[in-house]
Amino acid sequence: MKFVFVYLIIVNYIAFSLYHLDKQRAIKGKQRISEKNLLTIAAFGGTLGAYIGMQKYRHKINKMSFKLWFYGILILQILFFFAFYKKKFFI
Repeated sequence: MKFVFVYLIIVNYIAFSLYHLDKQRAIKGKQRISEKNLLTIAAFGGTLGAYIGMQKYRHKINKMSFKLWFYGILILQILFFFAFYKKKFFI
């Protein structure tokens, strides 16, 4: 369980940092981080860090297609979490 906690801390820090980096690149007109990569890091457990990065840097908050994918990932993670822990605690 400790491994999972450390993993989530690291992946959320990376997600948050990627949103900051992409926002800075957008401002400077440099090559961006693809939406696919931003969503992938969220899918691998960085949803909280990604969400905080989106809100703090006001990044990707107006793009509806991106938000639909992001919230779809979040819903799947919530369902997985409850399915996993319900099974763990009730069996």
